[in-house]
Amino acid sequence: MKDKVLKLGLPKGSLQESTFRMLKKAGFNVNLSNSRSYFPSIDDDQIQAVLLRAQEMSRYVQDGALDCGITGNDWILENKSDVIRVTDLAYAKQSLNKVRWVLAVPQDSGIKRIKDLDGKRVATELVNVSKDFFQKNKVKVNIEFSWGATEVKVLGGLVDAIVELTETGSSLRANKLVEIATLCESTTQFIANKKAYKDSWKKEKMEQVALLLKGAITAEGKVGLKMNVRKKDLKGVLNKLPALKKPTISGLSDDGWFAIETIIDEKVVRVLIPALKQAGAQGIIEYPLNKVIY
Repeated sequence: MKDKVLKLGLPKGSLQESTFRMLKKAGFNVNLSNSRSYFPSIDDDQIQAVLLRAQEMSRYVQDGALDCGITGNDWILENKSDVIRVTDLAYAKQSLNKVRWVLAVPQDSGIKRIKDLDGKRVATELVNVSKDFFQKNKVKVNIEFSWGATEVKVLGGLVDAIVELTETGSSLRANKLVEIATLCESTTQFIANKKAYKDSWKKEKMEQVALLLKGAITAEGKVGLKMNVRKKDLKGVLNKLPALKKPTISGLSDDGWFAIETIIDEKVVRVLIPALKQAGAQGIIEYPLNKVIY
């Protein structure tokens, strides 16, 4: 049993908090002895976790130092890593949305097209993807690596454009920058080393972890609803209910009554519950969800 250990890389930094939260919902308690530790404890003796920057994760998974890890698709592309994408964990930073790497310039720069940047200077952390993008568009630019504060560099006139990560574009607009192209979209990936994935025990363990994580993520923003309904009101109540699948309906011991159970988006609850009550639903119970697995 000693060699039955899965080496799992967890992202340190912007993805760390949401990853730990999702792991907890998936059934794994992850703890750090202190904020400077890189070796979190996890309540599963078969998993050995280490914290690494998401930017580096795919390289260590590819090399076999890690069996698997969690990172963004953008960094897999940037490192040109040859890894297995076990599943797409569609949560980014602190949300569940995709993020984009975009080419942005100052609003008053006069630059409208990619070709307008020929001979110009571009700053980004995503250097390799940016180089491939400009080569594909046959535009020669000077690309420099940026350690951060990329928006400041273009606003201060140090560079002519930036390739930056955005989710909604609000930060770019606040800094009076406009997007002129999208280089790539990215979601969070659960990735595996190819050799490790051929090991039947490790593959099964990885897929178990990935399944539980995916279930926890699917449950985000959703709640369960239970209610009792008279037979005469059943059709009206069902017409009010949105659902992932058809709601579960079962008969109660009292003739003429049914129990209904379903899953809905939490954001519609405040409107839906009064409507269900008006349609005849009684004994309405709302409850949180940890996992939804299809």
